[in-house]
Amino acid sequence: MSTQGTVYIIDDDPIVCNAIRLLLEAEGFGAKAYVSARDFLNAIGPHETGCVVTDVRMPGMSGVELLTHIAARGLNLPVIVMTGQADVALAVHAMKQGAVDFMEKPFSDAALLDAVRKALDHNSRRQEQDSTAPEIRSRLAALSTREREVLDRLIAGKSNKCIAYELGISYRTVEVHRANLMKKTRAGSLPELVRMSIVAANSPS
Repeated sequence: MSTQGTVYIIDDDPIVCNAIRLLLEAEGFGAKAYVSARDFLNAIGPHETGCVVTDVRMPGMSGVELLTHIAARGLNLPVIVMTGQADVALAVHAMKQGAVDFMEKPFSDAALLDAVRKALDHNSRRQEQDSTAPEIRSRLAALSTREREVLDRLIAGKSNKCIAYELGISYRTVEVHRANLMKKTRAGSLPELVRMSIVAANSPS
């Protein structure tokens, strides 16, 4: 059993909730599932530890609105948001509101478990990220003007097709620029690229 607190799962699909809860419990984590953000907020105490895994788009209170309530209560609960591919822009907004990570559905069990472990170790990871911010800024500075234009639109949640239209270039050219900027920044995924951009923007120069 994990000693770092409970993983609170919030998704309006009870099947998803229970599947994630069972996976986490099988790996030794304490886990509780809720089908709405409101149910979670009504049940949570002021001194709970752990992390939250929540869908970003839910009826009633969304994952982004939940982040606001968690911050207002001063809860020390890092939040991972789950999103469909069409909701990347919303997930990026959630990270700017304080979420520590986002995961695009469908994701693997291993990816979720890795994200949860990192969220539970968030405080030490935050210090590590701050220390690597100069290196991240150096990688971003190496991008060409066009690669930066593609990056800015990716972070805004826009699709390759939309980026191609806005920049007046082909879809294939966008793919090439995207591959190049991922290589230059050494980001392994879009969520990691978003995290790096936020760290670079928010850490002291």
